Amino acid sequence: MAVPIRADSARVPPVDFTSAEQAAAFIGARCLQDGPVGQVGLEIEAHCFDLADPLRRPGWDELSHAIAAVPALPGDSRITVEPGGAVELSGPPADGPGAAIAALLADRAVLRAEFERRGLGLVLLGADPVRPTQRVNPGPRYRAMEQFFAASGSAEAGAAMMTSTASVQVNLDAGPADGWAQRVRLAHALGPTMIAMTANSPLLDGQFTGWKSSRQRVWGQLDSARCGPVLGADGDDPADDWARYALRAPVMLVNTAEEPGAVPVVNWVPFADWADGRAVLGGRRPTEADLEYHLTTLFPPVRPRRWLEIRYLDSVPDALWPAVVFTLTTLLDDPDAAAIAAEATAPVAAAWDRAARVGLADRRLQESALACVTAAAERAPAGLVESMGLLTRSVEQGRCPADDFADQVVDRGIASAMRQLVKGEL
Repeated sequence: MAVPIRADSARVPPVDFTSAEQAAAFIGARCLQDGPVGQVGLEIEAHCFDLADPLRRPGWDELSHAIAAVPALPGDSRITVEPGGAVELSGPPADGPGAAIAALLADRAVLRAEFERRGLGLVLLGADPVRPTQRVNPGPRYRAMEQFFAASGSAEAGAAMMTSTASVQVNLDAGPADGWAQRVRLAHALGPTMIAMTANSPLLDGQFTGWKSSRQRVWGQLDSARCGPVLGADGDDPADDWARYALRAPVMLVNTAEEPGAVPVVNWVPFADWADGRAVLGGRRPTEADLEYHLTTLFPPVRPRRWLEIRYLDSVPDALWPAVVFTLTTLLDDPDAAAIAAEATAPVAAAWDRAARVGLADRRLQESALACVTAAAERAPAGLVESMGLLTRSVEQGRCPADDFADQVVDRGIASAMRQLVKGEL
């Protein structure tokens, strides 16, 4: 997607905000980029396990050495490590879902081969089913985030979010400005239906949680001012909705000369209060750089970053995620498919928790999912027929990936199921 232009701080002095109104204008002018649709960027997170001992969490040095040994990736994805050691591939924007999917599949094959050579497996699940939360990435941002969540009374959920969840993220162009409101509303309305289709995290810390998407449950336990949907009451002005959301959200981290990016704000300070001077953080008013950094600490299910980051999908197996990506992209980028999706999802557009708890066992969610996946399947290229067929059959049967994994755990026991999953045998 388009990369935000950042000023060179060594040559351009920071601009201080003098009011929340000024900060709102800054956000609104930059949150979405007018232009055509068509580009697709993908990010996929995989939990890293020891092939011989799935209960062991590989450490930072081990992961760093493994990544350093990965050959050049054909799709030019970037490799990063999440706080709990999950490994993320972030692909560059591609022209259409087919090219983006093919590139990420190729990069995953290279990455997996090198990790397997080192006795490590990369597992696509929405949540780590067996290991307790533990941060292995030593980055100061993540250490400060832990302190923020602890101070805000959400230490357990914050730790689970950071170290035990994984997703497939789809990044799409914002599209023409005159269609932003409709496009952002549909991206939100699709959330419950897509969550029900992709729910793939029935266990946490060795226990069934009672939710098909424990990942979504964890995110729902965090502060809605930071992690809830952005959409306003009418959704007619997504730029204004995002500005209001961002200014009401509490500041998580503040950069200082002594500890850049690493100081948590342990009391509740909405960014608007900092901009208006009702609160002082770091001994100063916020700058444009502070505001841009603040926006990276907000985690709504649909986040405007000039493009749209769609963040509500569980990580699902390689056989399935290409169909999921194609379905979501088609339902937003193809006008006829978008019209079908808008009608189908309307009855369940607000059923976020129900989708995460029961998945496609809910009749209305299954009906919505079937209409959506059928519309996408009719438009799928030949190379995605097999994956689309698998997704379509699952929806027709009212099943999501969590059901398949749960069945394996019940039939084989969690230890055996995990060993086979980590080795790629499930």
